[in-house]
Amino acid sequence: MVNHHFPIVSGILVVLAALAAPANAAQAVPSPSTPAESGAKLLVCNACHGDNGVPKDATIPIIWGQQENFLIKQLHDFQSGDRDSEVMSWMVKTLSQAEQGAAAAYFAKKNWPARYAGAAATPPPNGIAACQICHQQDFVGGLPGPRLAGQSYEYLVEAMRRYAGGERTNNADMVKLMEALPSAERDAMARYMSGL
Repeated sequence: MVNHHFPIVSGILVVLAALAAPANAAQAVPSPSTPAESGAKLLVCNACHGDNGVPKDATIPIIWGQQENFLIKQLHDFQSGDRDSEVMSWMVKTLSQAEQGAAAAYFAKKNWPARYAGAAATPPPNGIAACQICHQQDFVGGLPGPRLAGQSYEYLVEAMRRYAGGERTNNADMVKLMEALPSAERDAMARYMSGL
């Protein structure tokens, strides 16, 4: 089986190894709490999430401009194991609580990237009103739900499938809602929200 995450993980390991090694014997390794170290860790996020806010792979979510409280919760969930991702679980363990908060604030202040080219507007599917309760009328998010408008179809449909299948359980309301929807309705919702 081909591991499609190998180049990403390898790239992250190279960057972190470079951060951990002194440039020469006279130069000390920076403290993990320095702004330079924290900034370097944020740069590692770009390996997957994109240095312009557009992820390298459509199955990876856009985090630029996402709600800060949502980002903090996801980082916590990756760290605690309530949300599963080999890369993210490993990466978040390199961040202190303060760095997690700083990372969430940093990405929340970025502008949401332009919509994916070719995203076609479709009519609102049946049942979409249930999503608007948390994700707002226009799906740009707010308390309690994150922004979904403009996320890629691939990410949205996979996230919904994972909730429906019990693979992602870090939001009990989402699990119940997605379990109740047939895959065709989830697909239509993902297509609609990705085109906004």
